[in-house]
Amino acid sequence: MEINLQIDQPFRSEVEPAPIIRAAQLVLRQYNEADDPALAIVITDNATIQQYNRDYRGIDAPTDVLSFENVVDQAFPGPEDNYLGDIVIAYPVAQKQAQNKGHGVSQELVLLAVHGALHLLGYNHDTAENKARMWQVQHEILTDLELAEIQPTEN
Repeated sequence: MEINLQIDQPFRSEVEPAPIIRAAQLVLRQYNEADDPALAIVITDNATIQQYNRDYRGIDAPTDVLSFENVVDQAFPGPEDNYLGDIVIAYPVAQKQAQNKGHGVSQELVLLAVHGALHLLGYNHDTAENKARMWQVQHEILTDLELAEIQPTEN
């Protein structure tokens, strides 16, 4: 299992990598079926995530987390078949959400990493039924991480 965490400047001194990596590893251990899965997590600024949000979702605003699933072409299998995709988290949005909810930014980053990893595994919140299932799994993981009180921000 490989978790590649990239923390952009100026957030490197603000982010503790270990809890984020541990959270992603837990999601993959408990809910992934692929052999030796890998993913990347990028913690970046609002301008970068706004550009991705605009380019890929048509929404010209920053957001907290985006997931980009790696779609494997079965006609051309290769070593990247175990690569699940990328999770991009906006540190300033995470920081603001953490302040609004009264917990630390580290806990918010863990929540967003879990949320993004679940998206890479096919979970979604596009319907009430899917949302209930995803929120339940997310809560179970956060409970295992001793963060049961952390709840997602709902826009």
